[in-house]
Amino acid sequence: MGLKQCKMEIVELNCRFCNSSLKHIFADLGKTPLANSYLNSDNLEKPETFYPLKAYVCENCFLVQTDEFEKPQNIFEEYAYHSSFSKTWIHHIQEFVMNTIKRFKLDEKNHVIEIASNDGYMLQFFKNNGIPVLGIEPAKNIAKIAEEKGIPTISKFFGEQTASEVISVKQKADILIAFNVLPHVPNLLDFVKGLKKLLNDNGVLIIQFSAYLSQMIEKTEFDMIYHEHFSYFSLFTLQKIFSHCDLDIFDVEEFTIHGGSLRLFIKHKNNQTISLKTSVSKQLKLEEKFGIPKLITYENYQDHIINIKQNIWTFFKQIKNESKTIVGYGAPAKANTLLNYCGIGTDFLDYTVDLDPYKQGLFLPGTGIPIFSPEKISETNPDYVVILAWNLKDEIIEQLQFIRNWGGKFIVLIPEVEIIS
Repeated sequence: MGLKQCKMEIVELNCRFCNSSLKHIFADLGKTPLANSYLNSDNLEKPETFYPLKAYVCENCFLVQTDEFEKPQNIFEEYAYHSSFSKTWIHHIQEFVMNTIKRFKLDEKNHVIEIASNDGYMLQFFKNNGIPVLGIEPAKNIAKIAEEKGIPTISKFFGEQTASEVISVKQKADILIAFNVLPHVPNLLDFVKGLKKLLNDNGVLIIQFSAYLSQMIEKTEFDMIYHEHFSYFSLFTLQKIFSHCDLDIFDVEEFTIHGGSLRLFIKHKNNQTISLKTSVSKQLKLEEKFGIPKLITYENYQDHIINIKQNIWTFFKQIKNESKTIVGYGAPAKANTLLNYCGIGTDFLDYTVDLDPYKQGLFLPGTGIPIFSPEKISETNPDYVVILAWNLKDEIIEQLQFIRNWGGKFIVLIPEVEIIS
């Protein structure tokens, strides 16, 4: 591996929503490369840039956030995540689309726009039901895939300016969707103002995000923290953000997918045709009981992270002392946070595999662990398979049942080390 190059840490930070000074560290994960900066064989031995990875909590609005070391244009214009490769996620999306069509009585007269539409994984299901769609996706390599599927896609970063451009040539959105994009946005207010501008007067904005803060704290899902995730949200904080932009959250749903996700249904504040559901006040009460609006809730998170790191390190060392072989399944961003923070490299993990052909043949940033196709596992018969994409644990175990033929076992590291025979 090449030598580390560390970017200087910026000490003075202000909250990206309320501009309060950030004084309280939520998590300190040392120095890591960008989680999606996968290496190829040509740059494997070249120096990598490592950045401080710290998350802070604002004492005023309780937004948890990381610093912005790289501009989104340098991270997302060529992106390594394709939504279509998880059966679990696609099933979740199909169910969402059908429920949305039914609930809001959508037909060919309506217009659905998705922000960060990826490879068209969602919009294809609306289109198949005869509903006009438009995707807005900053990653040019992924937008091209969506276009090839017949999904009209604008390859631009979203904000107020892009919203104005879309409105000038297209109609506004009756249903505006933004799934798993809000944490990736450094300029929150510009993004939300863009959503407001693009949403029809009686339209519905639907936002879903993973790394839901209460679940992330409760299960110590610290690997969800990486530089490409600029913010980590609670309903408490999001209500403040959307209200500031004259938008109302009128319904909310919580899901276990991706380690804990929250789905918000949002309308214009002056839209009186949609009533507020009791789900919002119930979820806020749950967050209040959990302690979301109290600094003490965030103070001991680092201690839990350190404890998990020690347990992971001890476990890997013990397995290697027994001369057992360990490989990984998955090459998600969260794995790069975990492996770099815990010091797990090729000395412990021989390789990892991933279904996404885009990642196969590359190497994980920081650790240099090679990425192969899943067929590699049946060729090498490892003793243990570490499920790095733990949010897809059930899907992966079902896919790799055959490792039990030679006595292979699965390992999950989050929220705690667990061996699954």
